[in-house]
Amino acid sequence: MKSKHIDWSKNANIYEVNIRQYTEEGTIKAFQAHLPRLKKMGVDILWLMPVFPIGELNRKGSLGSCYAVRDYKDINPEFGDIEDMKELVSEAHKLGMHVILDWVANHSAWDHAWATEHPEWYQYDDSGNFVSPYDWTDVIAFDYNNPVIRETMLDALKFWITEVDVDGYRCDVAGLVPIDFWEQARAELDSIKPVFMLAEDEDNAKLLNKAFDMNYGWRLHHIMNDISKGKKNANDIWDYLIWNDSTYPAGSYRMYFTSNHDENSWNGTVKERMGDAAESMVVLSYIVPGMGLIYNGQEAGLDKRLLFFEKDTISWDNIVYENLYTILNNLKKKNKALWNGELGGKIVRLGDGSNQYVFACLREKDDDKIVVIINMSNEPQTFNIESHVVSGSFRNPINGENIVIDRDMSVDLQPWSYLILTN
Repeated sequence: MKSKHIDWSKNANIYEVNIRQYTEEGTIKAFQAHLPRLKKMGVDILWLMPVFPIGELNRKGSLGSCYAVRDYKDINPEFGDIEDMKELVSEAHKLGMHVILDWVANHSAWDHAWATEHPEWYQYDDSGNFVSPYDWTDVIAFDYNNPVIRETMLDALKFWITEVDVDGYRCDVAGLVPIDFWEQARAELDSIKPVFMLAEDEDNAKLLNKAFDMNYGWRLHHIMNDISKGKKNANDIWDYLIWNDSTYPAGSYRMYFTSNHDENSWNGTVKERMGDAAESMVVLSYIVPGMGLIYNGQEAGLDKRLLFFEKDTISWDNIVYENLYTILNNLKKKNKALWNGELGGKIVRLGDGSNQYVFACLREKDDDKIVVIINMSNEPQTFNIESHVVSGSFRNPINGENIVIDRDMSVDLQPWSYLILTN
């Protein structure tokens, strides 16, 4: 049975923060100066990419990967110190935001002290060598058959809850770590304070039974990329939603996105992958049942692949999409139809599906309604809103226009355009 979500997550969005690249300084304090802007934009959950000291042995690049952790109870000195983190979390809480840390439970850096002091906590290959997962040659994998590494890792997870008051974790490659460890961790963390847990995983639905609130919606993300290239269409989204409902526990959350740190650095910018479809795909990521993610810099039209192992600062010169994200975040908060999990409204298809290039839906909860129509193609499209299905007074939150639907209404859509109507 699905564990109960913490109340503040019911209508939340999530924002991923790369401390290294966020500012010229690349520090926690420098990022903290952006909190008022993010609050104004309606950001709820701040997901901080790993903030811990980075290994030097077998490091990739000059700065290394923040996922090669050398110490689970300290802060990367390039970013600041634990007092800086305490201050950031405290200020975020004062502004009504929550902070989750990116946690790497599957592996550590080669020069973590544990590799020398407790080599029995790690996996070995047939030749007696440490195991690096995949091509991640800068890290070595733990052996969760050893109960002591479980106890030690759980102790470190508790540390940041008790000492810094963080609100949960995004857990890296969560599917590579045993489910029973995560379930124990969730129960013990919740006994300290209720937490929010995000799994970097899509394949194992059982992670969402007791351990995690939310996982990744990679499958829909790839559909969005393919639609943007003309390889798929709106019907594929509806097929995905059917698959989703039959796969995951009722009430669990999916995280949807047009970018994140992996997509941006390794697979391309939003502009590279989605081109002119990008804005419509952002809207889609917010209106289907799930939680929308903003990767830092997207509000400023981030159009470069941020280097992963080097310093590569985001440009904040033109925060061109801030208004769009503000509108979507406010809609998410106020319109119950868009709330997360079972508190939100079911998504209902509008039209007969004959036009495979238009995605049109209605979501409704209590007295709240939202209608969204998106042209999923590079050609003009027309869609007919049938008044016996949708009627009444609506407002377009993008331009403020008021619309009354009291008879069948034809909507003309320019390529990759969208219409949002709320009551």
